[in-house]
Amino acid sequence: FPPTSSWDAAYERELQTFQDIGDAGEIWFGEESMVRIIRWLEKQKVPLDSSVLDIGTGNGVLLIELAKSGYMNLTGIDYSPSAIQLSEKVREKEGMSNIKLKVEDFLAPSAELSGFEICIDKGTFDAISLNPDNTMGKRKQYVRSLCSVLKPGGFFLITSCNWTKEELLNEFREGKQLNRTICQLTELPTPKFCFGGRIGNSVTALVFQRK
Repeated sequence: FPPTSSWDAAYERELQTFQDIGDAGEIWFGEESMVRIIRWLEKQKVPLDSSVLDIGTGNGVLLIELAKSGYMNLTGIDYSPSAIQLSEKVREKEGMSNIKLKVEDFLAPSAELSGFEICIDKGTFDAISLNPDNTMGKRKQYVRSLCSVLKPGGFFLITSCNWTKEELLNEFREGKQLNRTICQLTELPTPKFCFGGRIGNSVTALVFQRK
């Protein structure tokens, strides 16, 4: 990750903006990314009482939308205290007292952060991957952390603008231990673009299931 202070500064600005005008700030990957996740959960008939972890929750807006869709067992974590402070303000405004929010470093999760049936990442793995300090080690630790918090049979939904489908498959299947732990389930549809006669995706969204 970049230094916590830089994220804190960004979220402190968003917190001040929220207090001034009630704007919760940026939604990473846009509102369609949240709709895509919720539609998949509904299509799979994921029970509304399933335990859901939002990794790097930021302003917590995804959790708000999940709560509005009927999901009841929601937890958001972020390693920036200012992000959690902002998400608490957003939660308070929306009256969603059932959403749990915690300051947590996902690369060193606390013991009580375990047993989740759904884990969601919108950009956090991207942010870790952009850190020039021991990037490979941090990516491997991310996968280890994921395996420790996600229940066997649980689903991991990741949205990325840095990684292709094939690259994400390699990241989450790498190593003897993980090869049998996480497997790809499906690819979620994302907007396509055409450049130089070739069609591509600006965003990749995959669902893995832990075995």
